[in-house]
Amino acid sequence: MEKCLAPSILSADFGVLKEQLELIDDAGAQYVHFDVMDGVFVPSISYGMPVLKSIRKYTDRLFDVHLMIVDPERYIKDFAEAGADIITVHAEACKHLDATIDLIKSCGAMAGVAINPATPVSTIKHVLDKVDMVLIMTVNPGFGGQKLIPYTIDKVRELCDLCNKLGVKIDIEVDGGINIDTIDAALDAGANIIVAGSAVFKGDVKANAEALLEKMR
Repeated sequence: MEKCLAPSILSADFGVLKEQLELIDDAGAQYVHFDVMDGVFVPSISYGMPVLKSIRKYTDRLFDVHLMIVDPERYIKDFAEAGADIITVHAEACKHLDATIDLIKSCGAMAGVAINPATPVSTIKHVLDKVDMVLIMTVNPGFGGQKLIPYTIDKVRELCDLCNKLGVKIDIEVDGGINIDTIDAALDAGANIIVAGSAVFKGDVKANAEALLEKMR
């Protein structure tokens, strides 16, 4: 599977967001990652559809929308219409996960499913043939700048093994604590979509993104 960098704008400077998008575009990042938080499923509140819609015109990168919200099916159509290319929901937040995945597909977006660090990979076994991507959270969701939880790398390997056993080909994304020091472990375990927030947007944005992309070659 192609290796792609998904800078998370949760860590960006929203005062100059257009310019920051241009910097990650220039660096070659393939995705833009949106961490959408509702203050219920996770402690923090971030942003919603208006932010996606307002910046869609500034980049043609794939919009990777990670819904950390309860009952996400309420907003899937709205996020798709706002410009989401892939919509990822948490297995822990859905009453009927397979139906939610079907809804995402019906809205014309790719479907992803996320699991928190302590949620077993086996939880999503029965939907692996329906999704385009699985997101393994490598920190507990809700805040940027956390340190990667080491056992989550083992979960990436477990997911790879399960996909191989089932004959399923999907993207495997990791999110949380990924930086220049931890990216190799995630890639070696089998992840191919790398979400990075602070590691991209703290300091020289373009240089940071280029350094991570170099690790992915």
